[in-house]
Amino acid sequence: MHFLDQAKIFVRSGAGGPGAVSFRREKFIEYGGPDGGNGGKGGDIIFEAVAGLNTLIDFRYTQHFRAPRGMGGSGSNRTGAGGDDLVIKVPVGTQILADDEDRTLLLDLTAVGQQVTFMRGGDGGRGNVSYKTSTNRAPRQHGTGWPSEEAWVWLRLKLLADAGLLGLPNAGKSTFINAVTNAQAKVGEYAFTTTRPQLGVVRHRQREFVIADIPGLIEGAAEGAGIGDRFLGHIERCRVLLHLVDANDDDVAESYRIVRDELAAYGAGLDEKPVVVALNKIDTLDDELIAALSAELEEASGAEVLPISGVGGTGIDWVLDKLIEKIGPAPGAVSDDDEGEDAIEWSPV
Repeated sequence: MHFLDQAKIFVRSGAGGPGAVSFRREKFIEYGGPDGGNGGKGGDIIFEAVAGLNTLIDFRYTQHFRAPRGMGGSGSNRTGAGGDDLVIKVPVGTQILADDEDRTLLLDLTAVGQQVTFMRGGDGGRGNVSYKTSTNRAPRQHGTGWPSEEAWVWLRLKLLADAGLLGLPNAGKSTFINAVTNAQAKVGEYAFTTTRPQLGVVRHRQREFVIADIPGLIEGAAEGAGIGDRFLGHIERCRVLLHLVDANDDDVAESYRIVRDELAAYGAGLDEKPVVVALNKIDTLDDELIAALSAELEEASGAEVLPISGVGGTGIDWVLDKLIEKIGPAPGAVSDDDEGEDAIEWSPV
C-alpha cells in the first residue's frame, strides 16, 4: 500500500427538500384546506477517526463527497424523508484544513471513534399548511428548502507516536526501528532509503510504546532540500525524540547541529521537545574513539550521549529505558507514590 499523508477533497452537505403545496380533497369534506407537508432535512457531512487506517491513499481516487438532499414534502401533512448523513472515515491523527493560504486548522481527529459533524445539511422547506392564517385560508406558497454547504478542504495525516526518530540520512534509523520493533523498514547503503514514515510498536520491560521513523533531514530541508521537512509533521505529537548521529560522520557535532537547526526552522515546538541523543554504529570503532566522539557530541548537545549499535544491539536496552523514562507512565498506571498513599490511608475498620 502506498503511503499518502495529504489529500485535497470536495465535500458538500445535502440541501433541504422543498415543502409541498397540497389541499385536502375528500368526498363529503368541503374546503378541506391546505395539507402540504414540510421537506426533509439534507444529510450532514461527518468525519470519523477509525482504527486500521494509516494512510490517506483512498482519497487519491475519490475526491468528491456529496451527502444526499432531503426529499420533498407531500400531501396529508407528510414530511419528506431526510437525507442520510455521509460519514467519511479517516485515519486517527487526521487534520482537516481549510483550502486557504494559511491552511487554517478546522478539525483534529486524535481518538479512535471520534466523530465530528463538519457540515450540517440544509433544513427542509415549509409546506403550505404552515402558512395558513385566519386571513389566508388557502396559501399556495411554500419553502424551497435551505441550501447545502460545500467546500474544498485538505486532509493532513499526522501519525500518533510516543517517540520519534531523527537524524541525517543513513544515520541508522531504519536499522534501529527494525531492531526494536517488527516494522521491517527498508535498509540500504544510500541516502534517503526511507522515503515515507514508518511506525513500530516497542515492547520493553512490560511497557509498550509506538515509535516513528521519518526520512532523513539534510541541511536546507526547511527550504525543500532533499525530501524536505514535510514529514516532520508526523513527530509533532511525539512526547520524546531520539536523535541518532552516525559515529562515522566526519564531524558528529556538525551532524547534530544540522538536524537541530532544521527543527528550529520548521517550528511547531519540535526543537523544545525532550530528546535522547545516541551515537550510532559504534561497532565500527574502538573504545578510545567512541569515548572521544561521545564527549564531542555531549559538548555540542548539552545532553548525555548513549553509544549504541543498531546492528549489534549494543546499548539498545539503555536507549529504550531512557525513552520510557522521558515518555512517562502509561495511561492509567498507578505510581509508587500513589500506591504508598493508598496503603497508609486504607483501614479495615
